[in-house]
Amino acid sequence: MPSEATEGLEEPENLSYEDLEEDDNVSPTDLSELLKEGTKESHDQAENTQFVKDFLKGKIKRELFKLGTVALYYTYSALEEEMERNKDHPAFAPLYFPLELHRKESLEKDLEYFYGEGWPGKIQCSEVAQRYVDRIHHVGQHEPELLVAHAYTRYMGDLSGGQVLKKVAQRSLKLPATGEGVQFYVFAHISSPQQFKQFYRARLNALDLDAGTKERIVQEANKAFEFNMQVFDELDKIGALLPEEVQDGGLPLHDGRGDPRQCPYYAAKLGGSGASGCPFHLALAMLKQPPVQLAVAACLAVMAGVAAWYVM
Repeated sequence: MPSEATEGLEEPENLSYEDLEEDDNVSPTDLSELLKEGTKESHDQAENTQFVKDFLKGKIKRELFKLGTVALYYTYSALEEEMERNKDHPAFAPLYFPLELHRKESLEKDLEYFYGEGWPGKIQCSEVAQRYVDRIHHVGQHEPELLVAHAYTRYMGDLSGGQVLKKVAQRSLKLPATGEGVQFYVFAHISSPQQFKQFYRARLNALDLDAGTKERIVQEANKAFEFNMQVFDELDKIGALLPEEVQDGGLPLHDGRGDPRQCPYYAAKLGGSGASGCPFHLALAMLKQPPVQLAVAACLAVMAGVAAWYVM
């Protein structure tokens, strides 16, 4: 028998979150407030991980972005599998919105874009991401009342900061403006992320949970943040080992030092004039290439030998 909180949810198109007025009568004991306050420190820590800070600055390598997408795929596959398993559980049913929120299919499109046909055979779940996945499965199968913590942490974040990351990724990785590679961030069935988040919080607050269960959910949400930070840390370490990315011409990207607008060559290139690039930056970029470094070293050695012979 469905609970009162789930009545009227059978048809997703009947959702009326667009018409929901902001509720100023929230209580400190409401689950949404407990989660907001109880995860504030974890949220701040996650935002200040090196990986996230670099990402927001546009310092994200394509290969690293692909690996991050892989981690998300395994995470959401587990989360949505357990959500499907518990869609009728009274502690989760009011928060079951597959049409609006589920990300697995979007991530599959992104992975096909990055890895091509046969992508499932080209990826694997890392050890760190696997621990996250295992925890989600444990919760879904043994403590389903805690599943809301993982859904809240992921989906509310995706509807918030995730929209910023989408734009950064498109700009930094030169992804198509039509959305290929960033379908994960596209919520086609949510017209207003802000209103939907408000609607989702109202559903959180309507869950019939005792104080002890609410506290356990907050603790689980902090665990979810910790799992995400561990994934970020893993990606950051991998990124440090990846080679410097290059432009189409085979030269490293501009290192960001100085003001490129003061360089007429660089400005002309940005303007599409066909200029080949700033000679100074070109020379610095060439010197960063190992073959060039070896050639320069060899020339210097020969010159040193000639100079020594001449002095003798």
